Amino acid sequence: MRHILLICGFLLPLALAPLVQAGTQTADETFDYDKALATSQAAVGNSTAAHRFTDVDGKSVRLDQFRGKPLVLSMVYTSCYQICPMTTRHLSTVVEKARDALGDDSFAVVLVGFDSAIDTPDAMRFFANKQGVYGKNWQMLSADPQTVAALSRDLGFLYYPSSNGFDHLIQATIIDAEGKVYRQVYGQVFDTPLLVDPLIELVLGRAPPEQPLLANLVNRIKLFCTTYDPVRDGYYYDFSLFVGMFIGAMIIGIAGTIVVRGYRHSRRSN
Repeated sequence: MRHILLICGFLLPLALAPLVQAGTQTADETFDYDKALATSQAAVGNSTAAHRFTDVDGKSVRLDQFRGKPLVLSMVYTSCYQICPMTTRHLSTVVEKARDALGDDSFAVVLVGFDSAIDTPDAMRFFANKQGVYGKNWQMLSADPQTVAALSRDLGFLYYPSSNGFDHLIQATIIDAEGKVYRQVYGQVFDTPLLVDPLIELVLGRAPPEQPLLANLVNRIKLFCTTYDPVRDGYYYDFSLFVGMFIGAMIIGIAGTIVVRGYRHSRRSN
């Protein structure tokens, strides 16, 4: 009996190790905002692995399937009755503004349920329907505890069980086309540019090698001319500088032509 207890005492910490590494599951730990923020910021530049999930239709989805374009990833738990729903609805509003500026297919959006015991595909579908994001070209994904812990480490996302469910930093992670963490966006409600500006940088400012030169030039001009209007909380293209430069060039060209013709005429007269 003593041998059995010794073996159990040795194996139990090993079984709990992945949970502790994820910063989530020890009963004596409490949420520390500064620690959570520092961990989140330290994750910028991390490469995300090809974690495997299940979507709401029961199909297997790998995280690396989203490579090739930026990805906005938010981790939620579906039994949350206030914070996660509010965060998701606000995220949806800002995502629509980003799509208006960049195009519907310019980046992907994923919700991952981190409470593996509850956040089944059916639960994720119900949550997405209730928050109005189902059918809006979002992916709602479920995973086992080991996958959730591994993804959390990649993203620097800490969460702790509490009497209300979970305590965690509210963050949306922007991942670039190569699968690296590019930016973290915090808060239930955040200013639109905090999410959209990094997406503009990634979509318009980093052209793939195979992109034609003309398309690359157009994207560079769009990047330079994309302007945020705080009054209507949206983006538009302001080409006035280029129009002014074009008109100025025309005026200079016309003036130069007149001067050259006048000079030639005076020489002929002499």
